[in-house]
Parts: sequence; C-alpha cells; structure tokens
Amino acid sequence: MSEKEELIAIVGAEYVFDDPENLESYSRDMSFVRAMKPQYVVKPQNAEDVQGIVKWANNSGMPLIPVSSGPPRFRGDTIPTLGGAVVDLSQMKRIIRINRRNRVAMVEPGLTFGELQPELEKEGLRLPMPLAPRSSKSVIGSLLEREPTIIPKYQWDISDPLLCTEVVFGTGDLFRTGEAAGPGTIEDQWASGQAQTNPMGPFQVDFFRLIQGAQGTMGIVTWASVRCELLPQAHKLLLVPSDRLEGLIDFAYRLLRARLGDELLLLNSFNLAALLGEDADQIRSLREGLPPWILIIGIAGYERLPQERIEYQEKDIMDIAQQFGVEPVSAVPGTSAREVSKALSKPSGEPYWKLRFKGGCHDIFFLTTLDRTPEFIGAMYQMAEATGYPSTDIGIYLQPQMQGRACHCEFNLACDPNNPKEVDRVRTLFTSSSENLIKLGAFYSRPYGPWADMAYRRDAESAIASRKVKGIFDPNNVMNPGKLCF
Repeated sequence: MSEKEELIAIVGAEYVFDDPENLESYSRDMSFVRAMKPQYVVKPQNAEDVQGIVKWANNSGMPLIPVSSGPPRFRGDTIPTLGGAVVDLSQMKRIIRINRRNRVAMVEPGLTFGELQPELEKEGLRLPMPLAPRSSKSVIGSLLEREPTIIPKYQWDISDPLLCTEVVFGTGDLFRTGEAAGPGTIEDQWASGQAQTNPMGPFQVDFFRLIQGAQGTMGIVTWASVRCELLPQAHKLLLVPSDRLEGLIDFAYRLLRARLGDELLLLNSFNLAALLGEDADQIRSLREGLPPWILIIGIAGYERLPQERIEYQEKDIMDIAQQFGVEPVSAVPGTSAREVSKALSKPSGEPYWKLRFKGGCHDIFFLTTLDRTPEFIGAMYQMAEATGYPSTDIGIYLQPQMQGRACHCEFNLACDPNNPKEVDRVRTLFTSSSENLIKLGAFYSRPYGPWADMAYRRDAESAIASRKVKGIFDPNNVMNPGKLCF
C-alpha cells in the first residue's frame, strides 16, 4: 500500500487530506517562520487513531506535526520544518469527566475554552484562562504551551493548572502521567475515589514536564486533567490607573504577597484599547483617552458569604493603595471596570483582539521579574525608535505568575500583513529586539522560532540533555523535527 492508503486504513478516507487548499492552510501562520507544506493532513478521532498514526510514522519515516488549536496561529511551532503529516486533533473534543468534588475536568485536546467554560459553569466551576484567548484556542494546547493565566493567586507551579495526561510518545507507546498511571484503569481509579489530581510521577519522575513546552517534539497528548476553581457567586473589578509603571509595581507586589484579589495583571493603554475596541479607529480613540498604565484587580466572592468576602478584601486593598499613593477606581476615562470584566471573563470575540488594529500581530514574550520590567520596556522603546516603529503602537502585557515570583512580559507589535514595507520593519524589530532582550536577561522559557537558537546556544548542557531525552522517547525523530534544539 502507499503511504496515503496506510493512513486511510488507520483513520478512514474522510479524515485524510492531501488537496492543495488544505495543505496550504497548514503551511504558514502569522509568524516569520518559513512556510512549508505538509504532505498530508490527518484528523484522528480517538487515542487509538493517534497511536496508529505515530506507529505509521515510525515505519514510514514521515514527520508528524501535532496541531490542536484552530487558526489564526502565531508562533511557527505548527509549521512543518521538513514536510510530513500534520496531525490535527481538533476533532477530539470530548469532555470526558467533570468532578465537582475535586475540582477537576478531564478533556480531549480539540476542546476550546469557549466550549469548556459553559459546561464547567453548570457544575459551579471555572478554569483560569489566559488573557482573552482566541476563540479557536485549545485548552490543552494552551496548558502545554504554559500560557500564563490571569489569576496568579492559584498558580503554585509554572505548570498549573495542568495535572495528569495521556500521551502517545514518539515511540508509539501510550503512557499516562502522574496519578493517572495507575494502578488499574482510569475507570478503576474513579471507582476508588481517585480523580487524577496529582501530576507527579509515576515513580520519581514528573513525566508531564517532558511534554509541556516541548512543541510536540516528544509526543501527542490525547487527554489531560486540569485543575479548576470555584465559580464566583459575586465579583468586583478594580482599575488602578497610573502615569508611570513604577508607581504600580510595588503596590502589585504587596497585593500578591497578601494574596488579595484573584485576577491581577497590568496593561498599557494600547493593549487595553485593543482588548475593548472593535476596530482601528475605536482603538486609537480609546488609546488617546486611557491612562498610560492600568493595573487590573479582580475580587471574587464564593459560596460562603460572597459579598462579605469582597467587602473585606476591597477595604484591605484600599488601605494598601493609600500607602502606595495609588487609587483603585471603578472607571477610568474611556472605559469602566464592568466593560473590562466582560472582556476578561471569556475568549476574545472575532476578530481576535490582537488583530483588530492592523490585521496582524507579532508577539515577543519571556519570563523575568516584575521589578525588572521597566528596564525591558525602556529598551524596547529605544529599539522601536531605531527601526522607525511607533512606540505608541506597542502593546504591553505584564502578568505576574506563581503568586508574583515571576512575571510574563509581553510586547505585541501590530502589523499590516498586506504592507511589505511595514512587514520588513516589524521583522527587523522582532529579530533585533529578541536578541537584545535576551542579552539583558530575558528568559525565553517557550522558545519558538528563532528564540530556540538564542536560548539553546547559551545553554549547551540543556541542549545535550534534551537530545538524550528525545532519543529515548522519540528515537526515530518523527515528532515535529526541526523545533527547539532537535
């Protein structure tokens, strides 16, 4: 049989595609990574299909590129480097289980935030989300990429809220991580009261860390359990405006240390305008009226005395704010806390909020500490000025993580993809600033595209160790070759 016939024997003819239109749609995204068409697109329906595809790849030598989120895509991690077959997991959308008692949901990789959250709400739960994810964003894809959530209070480890996983490694072996490893089947574990809440193990190795952040180079996840939080019975959002970022940083640290509030993030005026505006004109108008920096604080009241919980936290926040010379308010020029709360509580509408200004966007993001962010922002503005990119069009998002121990620092560079001159200018800024920021101490913990070379050539030992691990779990190098240091 031909390669295509072998694939059809595994998943069925209706789930294998090699027409030019389909192949072209997976050959590029909105990043600067070089376009490359795959030979096939295959859409498995279950774990057995995935396992069959991986074994087929080992026999045929065909590279596999896992994809779980729908377009638009931004980071180049799902573009084939050497051709191969794209494994599109978007058909695997089951919610396998929601366990209210243990606050855990078990879901398949094709499920989006917009599909999961309404089902969780029926059980009085919610899953902490990234900042207004696009409507096509896979829940598991987001967790595997370690995208930051907007509630640092409940993040104890950088991997949270990901728990246990079922993964088909590059060898074709089906493996379960953490508590899900056993003993017994998943159903046996449920019968004995287990809920796949402990991600550690099996044994003394946290295997889930091999696949989180690996960009599909180790295996394909077929389901994962995720830790949920209680759905608030009452909620209040406060906005803290400031002309200077430094005026908000110490205040934010104090709130994080006291674990006051739930949502806590900082946006500059451009990003808040992009989040709230519907088109370029509205974004410009909002940007002009908004304060330069806004700290957003959400206060939640749960099942027991929800209003009282909000009241005492708000009073404590106000007392601390007075000490730091800032003022939390319910509205700022151009918007209100109510409007911001709506935008934060659900996935982005269409078009995706990062694309509303010019139709394209290129993100630079890394880990640092919150107190160092003004240094990186100043450097970014200088580099933008040197390349002729207007600093007023740079969106900035600062997200404390792990209760404030680290900070996700993100720059969003709006770009008109139909303007070659502007694309070249943004490409130059993206490349030069990425290199300069890592020299200043930026940590690319999620090294997409050109960041992989920047990160791994500065840490040869990690590259050597990663290749050894890759040799164990994907000895034939069929899983997304060409990414990271592989």
